[in-house]
Amino acid sequence: MTIRIGMLLFPRLTQLDLTGPYEILSKLPGAEIFLAWKSLEPVVADSGLALLPTTTLAQAPQADVLFVPGGGGQIPLMADAEVLAFLQRQAEGARYVTAVCTGSLLLGAAGLLRGYDATTHWAFHDLLGRCGARPVRQRVVIDRNRVTGGGVTAGIDFALRLAAEVAGPEVAQAIQLGLEYDPAPPFDAGTPERAAPEVVARVRDRFASFRREREAFFDALDAGDR
Repeated sequence: MTIRIGMLLFPRLTQLDLTGPYEILSKLPGAEIFLAWKSLEPVVADSGLALLPTTTLAQAPQADVLFVPGGGGQIPLMADAEVLAFLQRQAEGARYVTAVCTGSLLLGAAGLLRGYDATTHWAFHDLLGRCGARPVRQRVVIDRNRVTGGGVTAGIDFALRLAAEVAGPEVAQAIQLGLEYDPAPPFDAGTPERAAPEVVARVRDRFASFRREREAFFDALDAGDR
């Protein structure tokens, strides 16, 4: 049976948000993946890697799994009517509506996480509440047909959990083994709770401008509601 997976592309996305889940989900039996953006021109990730869309937002078929990555380029899309309409349209017919990292905030801006448990990157986690979601500090959160992952590398765990939902645990485990996904990080610094305070401060400083931009979006949204 075919399962069609639709992945949103956009300029300045974080490529591992996309390519980690892509590598795993592409190995699902019957998987057909499309990469959608406004045009078919190459899309450049925040790392400089160029990615090729396979369809436009307007011409994309209905996805069984809708997936949204994160990255700095996600910020302007929270007010992009064409992108929000695409997500809303796809979500109506999708079996699973999913995101990794700050892609969750884009789903939230489209109104697709209101009343759902969800997660995102730790540096922006509290902002989920401002789009009606219930923030849950877990690496992967599944609430009905909404599946969200934490920051960047959590996309791999997210995709394995989703693979198990779609095709069963044995299929997901076989994919994991085939990829030899057996993480053994050299440092115990993968969460702000375990990293040294000076490391956390350095990363918070690096993300400060992104946080201000995302907060400004929600501030403007709140002002409009009033």
